[in-house]
Amino acid sequence: MTDDSNKQDPRIELNLEIDNLKSRDEILQVMYWMTGEGLGDEFSVNDLRKFLQSEQTVLAHDLELMVSSGLLASREDKFALTEQGKAEGGRRFADEFESMVKPGHFECDEPDCDCHNPEAAGEACKHLSSAYMN
Repeated sequence: MTDDSNKQDPRIELNLEIDNLKSRDEILQVMYWMTGEGLGDEFSVNDLRKFLQSEQTVLAHDLELMVSSGLLASREDKFALTEQGKAEGGRRFADEFESMVKPGHFECDEPDCDCHNPEAAGEACKHLSSAYMN
């Protein structure tokens, strides 16, 4: 007979994995954003807690896991994105905020187009019309 007392319920393990993925995504996005905003290149647990809803010990543990996976580097209780972390953070950040940075309805990707002019509000963009596309 085997002793199953040390085995954890697979559902609990799955929930922990999902929570870790969510936390990793949030950490990467926040660090990518903070770096891009010029708030620094290295961040402490307390720096990150200003933007993340996480217990200090849980966040510190998650950061150490990310160091061991190569997404972060650590030095003197500060953490920085590695090249891999920057690439992953940038991708996740772009995915998360994609809908907020797309052109509006009847607007195109041409920054100098009339469709971006508030005086032309409500008019369809000439770049998106069927006459222009033919």
